[in-house]
Amino acid sequence: MSIKKLRVSTGIFWVEIPEANVFMLCGCPADAVKHLKKRGLIETLEKRIGNDKDGKNVISYESGPNCVLLSEVLTQNGSFSNLIEFPAMQMLYLQGMVIPNHPNNTGIRPMIIGIEEQIEAQMNYFYRGNYGLINKEEYAATGVTGETYEQMMRIKLNFAFGKINPSDALLDKRIIEENDDSETETEQKNKKTEIRNGVFIERKGFNVYEISYKNESVEVDLNLGAEDRYEAPYHLGFHYLNREYFAVVHSGEGDGWDINRPCMASIIIFQGKIYLVDAGPNILTSLNYLGISVNEIEGIFHTHAHDDHFAGLTTLIRTDRRFKYYATPLVRSAITKKLAALMSIKESNFSNFFDVCDLEFDKWNDVDGLEVMPLYSPHPVETNLFYFRAKWKDTYKTYGHLADVVSFDVFKKMTERDDNLKVSKKWYDKITQNYLIPADLKKIDIGGGMIHGQAEDYRKDNSKKIVLAHTHKPLTFKEREIGSSAAFGMIDTLIPASRDYLFDFASDYLQFYFPTAPKHEVNYLLNHSVRHFNAGTILFKKGQNSEYVYLLITGSVEFIDSQRGNQHVLPAGSLIGFYSGYLGGKALETYRAASNITVIQIPLQSYHDFVDRNDLYSELKRVEKNILFLENTWLFGEVVSFPILTRIAKAMTKIEDEKIELSQKYILYLIENGSITIKRNGKKVETLQKGDFFGANDILNAENWEENTEKYSVSMSKDTSLFAIAADLIQEIPVVYWKVIETYEKRFRRV
Repeated sequence: MSIKKLRVSTGIFWVEIPEANVFMLCGCPADAVKHLKKRGLIETLEKRIGNDKDGKNVISYESGPNCVLLSEVLTQNGSFSNLIEFPAMQMLYLQGMVIPNHPNNTGIRPMIIGIEEQIEAQMNYFYRGNYGLINKEEYAATGVTGETYEQMMRIKLNFAFGKINPSDALLDKRIIEENDDSETETEQKNKKTEIRNGVFIERKGFNVYEISYKNESVEVDLNLGAEDRYEAPYHLGFHYLNREYFAVVHSGEGDGWDINRPCMASIIIFQGKIYLVDAGPNILTSLNYLGISVNEIEGIFHTHAHDDHFAGLTTLIRTDRRFKYYATPLVRSAITKKLAALMSIKESNFSNFFDVCDLEFDKWNDVDGLEVMPLYSPHPVETNLFYFRAKWKDTYKTYGHLADVVSFDVFKKMTERDDNLKVSKKWYDKITQNYLIPADLKKIDIGGGMIHGQAEDYRKDNSKKIVLAHTHKPLTFKEREIGSSAAFGMIDTLIPASRDYLFDFASDYLQFYFPTAPKHEVNYLLNHSVRHFNAGTILFKKGQNSEYVYLLITGSVEFIDSQRGNQHVLPAGSLIGFYSGYLGGKALETYRAASNITVIQIPLQSYHDFVDRNDLYSELKRVEKNILFLENTWLFGEVVSFPILTRIAKAMTKIEDEKIELSQKYILYLIENGSITIKRNGKKVETLQKGDFFGANDILNAENWEENTEKYSVSMSKDTSLFAIAADLIQEIPVVYWKVIETYEKRFRRV
C-alpha cells in the first residue's frame, strides 16, 4: 500500500506517500507540531556529511511533514484551525530545508495546500509572524522615529540575515480549485490539483478532500463536530488558586516544541484580580486546570506576536466583555497586523475585541495600582519585556517577565559588524543592563540559539529568585546553579492578601443581578456557605429539583442536555439554578463543574425568601422566558452573563412575518420555532432550526457581501417565529460577535 493515513488528534491527520516524497500534515491548529512529535511522526535523526572518517561531521535534524493541508475556514468551535507558523518553522529550520549546506536543503520548500482565500491569509500572517513591522512608516505610526527606528531596524535585519523576504520566497503553495455553481457535475468532479510526483488532491465537499496516488486514495475530513475541540498535547493537574494581593502563577515554562508543558507564560494576581502575561496555544486548557474562567480575566500584558505567545488570543475573545489589552504601541501594532492578516479583517476590528491600553517604554505605568515598566528587547519581531511592582510597607515587591530575550553573545556580534547593520554599543549596554535589573522574582527565556537567551548571562544577576523557562530541554547542571524550575500551577506570593477578595467579587456579582435590592439584603445571601467542588462534580442533574442556588465565584460550570445536543459553559459570576430557584421547577439540564470551582451555596428557601422580601418576582418573570431561551442557544449560552442576557432579552422583538429580507443587514434573527432554509442561487446551503440565527450581515465587514447578497434568499416554514435583535448589541459582546463571524464564514463557503 502506497498511501498511509493516520488520525493524529481531533482535527489533525497525517498522510504519507514515501514513494512520492509527500508527507502531509492535514489540519494545523495550535500545537500541531507537538501532536506529531507525541505520535512519533517527527523524530530526531543523524546524518554524516562529507568525508567523515573521524565522526565529527555528523548533524542532527528532525523528520516531519513537507506540506500542510489547510482547513477551508480559519476557525472552528472558537479556535484557530490554521496556524502554519510553527509547522513551517519546523520544516525550514529543524528539518533544515532553508539552512545553507544542509542535506535537507534540496530546493523543496514547505508547501501550503488549500483554497486561495486561506492560503493568502496564511501567507500574510506568516510574513507578519516572521518580521512584525517592516518599514519606516509603520514604525512612525507607533511613535518610533529617528535613531531609535534605525537601531531597531538594524536589529531586525540582523535576525533576518539582512533582508526581509516575502513569504513565497520561503513557502511553496498549491491552490485547490473550488467548484462553481455554473459548472456541470462532471466539470466539478474533474478538478484535481497535483501536489508533487503524481500525488493529487481534490475537494469532495466542504472541508473534505481526497488525496490520490496511482490507483489508491484516502479521504480527509477536516470538519469538527459540534462537540469536538482541538486538543492540547499535554495533561495538567487541577488547581485551586488563592486570590492574593500580589502573586505570580507559573502557567507555562516550555517553548513551541515542548510536548509536555505549555509555552512560557505567567498569570499575575493583583488585589485578587487576574492578569495574563501572554496568550499561548491552548490557553483555555491551562486556565481550566487552574480553575479560572475567561470572564475572570481583567486584562493581558502582551510581549510579542510569535505564536507561542499569541495563538491563544481567540480564547480571550470568548467572553462577554472587552477586557484590557496592555502593550506598548510598537508591540500592539505588530500584533494587530498579524491578527488582522490571519483573520482577513481590518486592523480597526481589534478594538471590537479588546479595550486597548497603551503603555510607555522605559517608565512605570500605573495599571489600577499595579506598576508596569515595559522595556525593549531585541527579537525578530517587536518585543517588550515587563517588570511589575507593587508598593508594600516601605518598599516595592518586583517581578520581571523576560520573554523573549537575546543572548549577550549574539547581541554583541551585532555591535562588532563593519557594515550598515552594525548596532550601537550604547544600545547593547542599555539592553543588557535592563535584563539584569534585580527583582524579587524573575522569569527568563533561556531557549538559546540565534533568537533566545542563555542562562549563563544571568549568573551574576542579583534577583532574589530566578525561574528559567522557554525551553523544551531539561536544565543542565550549570543552569541549575543559576536558576530554578517551576511546575505548572506553582505560585510565588510576593505580597499575601489580608482580606478575602472572593467575598468582594461575590458581592459585586449579586449587585449586578439584583440592582434594586438593599445592601443588607445582598449581605444576607453572601452569608451562606462557601463551598469548593472538584472538577467533574455534578451540582444537580437534569429533571431533578435542586436544593440550592449556586453563585459561581471562580472557575467554570458546564450545563449539558445530550438529548438536545446542548453543552455550554457558564463563567464565574453565574447564578446557577436561578430560575428553578424561584419558580420551583425541575432542572432543564445537568450542571457539572468543568474546573475546580468555588461557590456560595444558597438554600432554596433562603433564596425564595430573598425574592419575596424584595418584590423581585414580577421583574424576574417579565424577561424569564426570553432569558431561558437565550441561555439554551449556542450563540448566547456560553460565557454570557446574566446582566447582558437581561439587556438583550428586554430588547428582543418577536416576528412572525412570512417574509424576511436578507437586506435587513442591521438585524440579527434568532429562530424561536420552526425552520429557515437558506439558499444560494436557488440551491440549498443550510436548513436552520430552533436557536439558530441569520441576518446582521454588516457584522461580517465582508468586502464582497454587497455583490453576493442578491444570490442568497431565505424561506420559512409555516410554524416559524423569530426574534429580532439589533446588530449593534451583538457587536458589543466579543464572544457573540466572534461566533457570528465564525458561523457566517462557514455558511457562505458551504455551497
